[in-house]
Amino acid sequence: MIIKKKEHWFLMLFIWRRSVLPALLPRLLLLLLFSVIVVACRPYLLEFKAELNPTPFTLFGIALALFLGFRNNASYDRFWEARKLWGALLNDTRSLARQALTLCNYEKGAAAPGLFINYLIAFTYALKHQLRHTDASADMDRLLPATLSAELATVRYKPILLLKEMAAWVQASREQQKLEPILQLAFEENFNKLSDIVGGCERIAGTPIPFTYSILLHRTVYIYCFLLPFGFVASLGWFTPLIVVFIAYTFVALEAIADEIEEPFGLESNDLALNAMSKMIENTLLEINGQQLGPVPQEKNDIID
Repeated sequence: MIIKKKEHWFLMLFIWRRSVLPALLPRLLLLLLFSVIVVACRPYLLEFKAELNPTPFTLFGIALALFLGFRNNASYDRFWEARKLWGALLNDTRSLARQALTLCNYEKGAAAPGLFINYLIAFTYALKHQLRHTDASADMDRLLPATLSAELATVRYKPILLLKEMAAWVQASREQQKLEPILQLAFEENFNKLSDIVGGCERIAGTPIPFTYSILLHRTVYIYCFLLPFGFVASLGWFTPLIVVFIAYTFVALEAIADEIEEPFGLESNDLALNAMSKMIENTLLEINGQQLGPVPQEKNDIID
């Protein structure tokens, strides 16, 4: 995720790093060259009546802008829902840690509450690794008993197995008379919330915006941009390349941003900072348990991952 101080409005016009412009520059240069060729060949266009009336481009541009707006809203809705789910994960893990430390009658310094908190931390990292398709072994090995870590290495949905382990911990606490039966319901309620969070994240990760929808918009944007010089050459002359590139930058950049944020759990610069959020949850839970905190994630080149 990009963490950058907001600059003065004038300086914002010249920001290069972390914008989408570097990725779009080759396409915009190609369009600029194409527009120059169209202007240079204008006498031949008149001969073949290839110049177009700019009015249809104006109307179609408005419709295309609305279409791009809906596309960006759909992508941002996915991004924001993912962020809310991880915010809920922070709240629910805090609640469960507090319940384990205050509702269970373990002696001060007992290992059992610390084990439960490690389960919560491991759950967070397991979900992060599942969403990013990365190896969770290192985090599981440092947080969990060796037997459980080895078992997790053989399963695909690690967060669900950890939920089962946490529920078993609560059941064992009740059987050892460390937890009143009626208070077990409070744990179960939060376990259900964690399960809903996993399901919500899996829904976002496993259900991309339909490909046909994206490819239709992609084709329409580029066809429109490459037809623009024919509509403006008669009225703008040699200003056509500049105006066409400016309009194309707006449309192509909006499409590129929508593509980038529609998968919020990825590793691109505008995706959610799952590593930082996982570390924040870990430090919060360690602090609740009175343990030493780990290092705080730092931004690097305006990015925190």
